[in-house]
Amino acid sequence: MSERGVTHPLTTPPTAPTKIVLPDLVSHCTFTKRVSRHRKQVTTETKRWLFEGGNLTGKKRDAFHGLKAGLLTAMCYPDAGCSQLRVCNDFLTYLFHLDNLSDDMDNRGTRATADVVLNSLYHPNAYRSPARVGKMTRDYYKRMITTASPGAQQRFIETFDFFFQSVTQQAIDRAAGVIPDLESYIALRRDTSGCKPCWALIEYANNLDIPDEVMEHPIIQSLGEAANDLVTWSNDIFSYNVEQSKGDTHNMIPVVMHEEGLDLQAAVDFVGTMCKQSIDRFVDDRANLPSWGPEIDRDVATYVDGLADWIVGSLHWSFESERYFGKAGRDVKATRVVDLLPRRV
Repeated sequence: MSERGVTHPLTTPPTAPTKIVLPDLVSHCTFTKRVSRHRKQVTTETKRWLFEGGNLTGKKRDAFHGLKAGLLTAMCYPDAGCSQLRVCNDFLTYLFHLDNLSDDMDNRGTRATADVVLNSLYHPNAYRSPARVGKMTRDYYKRMITTASPGAQQRFIETFDFFFQSVTQQAIDRAAGVIPDLESYIALRRDTSGCKPCWALIEYANNLDIPDEVMEHPIIQSLGEAANDLVTWSNDIFSYNVEQSKGDTHNMIPVVMHEEGLDLQAAVDFVGTMCKQSIDRFVDDRANLPSWGPEIDRDVATYVDGLADWIVGSLHWSFESERYFGKAGRDVKATRVVDLLPRRV
């Protein structure tokens, strides 16, 4: 039979979202934000160090000005002396440089970079590589080991090794178009974040020499993990827009959408709730620190304060830097609304 005269409703495909609303993590974090008085000096010195030999030009150089790594360092290590803050800032700036490089690398490229970096750390006086990344590694690490405790040095190198192992796995996943399950992603992301060597720098920056058995205590480990999770997961929320425009799926939001069957905004809210829970976990752990005697307790309190500085500092810096929201960071901080970028072809 003919169906003329029968009107069928038109079904329009669902339109892709054009914006997301960020969770209010800044209000949930009640830690005091502090900024080192050495910020301007180390920012100038690190940029001179990074740009030496004209290795970064044009847009790449502009991006490092907009990164404002010096502000992040100054908020995360506010009590460090000037020379120690400079080492921390050199490392963080270089870590962003490595992160940008690894985004464009296959697993062979990350392994080659890892070989140069780790040999430069394990043998800073004997190993020689003409690669710029090797020279930079030896330069900041030689300055670090003049005052860093043996434990801090060991933790720095071991966790940086984990970083390279995890970014190599990330490169393999990216090449295969794999979206990992949430549990696997969280375990991998705790290393790809690069936070763990930054925690060793808290010891270095504050002249701490905390015994290994104290650093390995479950509550100290849990505090470091909670801080890592907050810094990392909130970064996934803040960087999602830029990453989705490039088709990058190594981010907790697409992982959650895939695993939980959520739409984009619901996944953002889901990850936001996890971020708030990580702050709450940190507060609870901090209130339940055991005692190891007055001297060690003082050093532990300084270390844990350093983790808190990282939590609050990274949250505020994310809106000051141009890395995630361009020039609109302060507006985004106020409104929490992000207009999504078109997908690049």
